[in-house]
Amino acid sequence: MFGFLKKVADYTRDAADAANYLIQGLAVTFDHLRRRPITVQYPYEKLIPSERYRGRIHYEFDKCIACEVCVRVCPINLPVVDWVMNKETKKKELRNYSIDFGVCIFCGNCVEYCPTNCLSMTEEYELAAYDRHSLNYDNVALGRLPTSVTTDPSVQPLRELAYLPKGVMDPHDVPANQPRAGQLPAEVLKSLSLQQDSLQGDEGESLQDAPDQDQPKG
Repeated sequence: MFGFLKKVADYTRDAADAANYLIQGLAVTFDHLRRRPITVQYPYEKLIPSERYRGRIHYEFDKCIACEVCVRVCPINLPVVDWVMNKETKKKELRNYSIDFGVCIFCGNCVEYCPTNCLSMTEEYELAAYDRHSLNYDNVALGRLPTSVTTDPSVQPLRELAYLPKGVMDPHDVPANQPRAGQLPAEVLKSLSLQQDSLQGDEGESLQDAPDQDQPKG
């Protein structure tokens, strides 16, 4: 008799535990049902990097004094500084400067310790290439102005959750009635042209409604 009651008690306890675990799992599921998807439709949608994002390094050749501080503070001695000593002025003359982004760990030490601020981190992160040798940027490639996500008309910039104002739980700054998928480049150009035509129409109407100041008053 006691053995049967013990089996019933064990079965009841196991059933209660299973129901508890099931409720906990469904609670997580229902909690995520209220959230919007966080998938980014790359490359038609792109996240906006933070202000201190460590992207591609920008280099200014005219500011560099070939001191090689960047080489000494680099954990892997990555920057290559090619210079020669001018015997007349007894100063270094910079010939070439290069960084291999296929090896760079983007720690930012070179930017932090540069005495002339000729190095800076940008928000450019699209450095993928088919040939790893093309990731070795010389001073010309490093001097190219960085691209910005917000200035590209063919993509829809999205802001990450970590950089939204406090209290805002939406993962992106996209209106709720707007579809998640970004527009194709052709669709973006079409919408931009429509917006420009509407602005020109509004300007024309405002000019027609304005009184003619050249006409003499009767």
